[in-house]
Amino acid sequence: MSDAKDSLTLNVYAPSLMSHDERRLAIVHGMERAFPGLYLGWTMSKEEGLVSLPQRDEWVERERADGDFPFLCNDDDNHVVTLGGWEIPAGRYPGAQPQLQIHAMLPLENAVIAAAGGVLAGVAEGAQAVWGHITPGSVMLVIAEQMGPKMYGPPKPPRGLPALKLPDAIPAPEIPHCLGWLNYWSEAAARAIGFPDPARDAELLSRSRRTATDGWVVRLTEAPLDLDNPAHLDALTRAYERFPEIGGRSTP
Repeated sequence: MSDAKDSLTLNVYAPSLMSHDERRLAIVHGMERAFPGLYLGWTMSKEEGLVSLPQRDEWVERERADGDFPFLCNDDDNHVVTLGGWEIPAGRYPGAQPQLQIHAMLPLENAVIAAAGGVLAGVAEGAQAVWGHITPGSVMLVIAEQMGPKMYGPPKPPRGLPALKLPDAIPAPEIPHCLGWLNYWSEAAARAIGFPDPARDAELLSRSRRTATDGWVVRLTEAPLDLDNPAHLDALTRAYERFPEIGGRSTP
């Protein structure tokens, strides 16, 4: 399996799963439709390792008492794709309501880069998410450094990027915790951060598309975000300046 820094990480945040929730399959099918040739027909077991799922859809639909989303993967050691999720308890994130976090890892390669916008939209819309993003693993490490306060002292985010509040200190669930390379903002999230403003967002709108449920997929840079590229770092910095609500730095 490739190093996390050489992967794309998908994180999507949605209302927690309910009994017999059709979103489980919608998430899986949404990801597969957007990624030609992908089939998530396997899971992992501590005892057996990689386990084939001949009746995958039925297995995914099976009720799980803990509210988690089942772990799935493909069977390709050279191009590993994983998908899973878990329930975040009430109080850990804003709104005093439990949330579902969907997490996927994809290889940072041309076919995935080409499909990434559709993958993010497919998973987010399937989950009925409030917000989410796809971001290279190297940038995920920077995001972790941006978040605080930290036990060992005041946060000192790298590269001049702003400090972000920890998720439980953000005032509403629809406010994104951070910016990524590709960002999914539901209609509620876009409204919470004031996007789009035609006068200020012309450049972002040129790299954005509306989704079927009136959300947005917003691409900060054409190529995957690389903070060693001064133009990419500038694009990220300007986006944080444009949306001070993101990361709980101010309220609208």
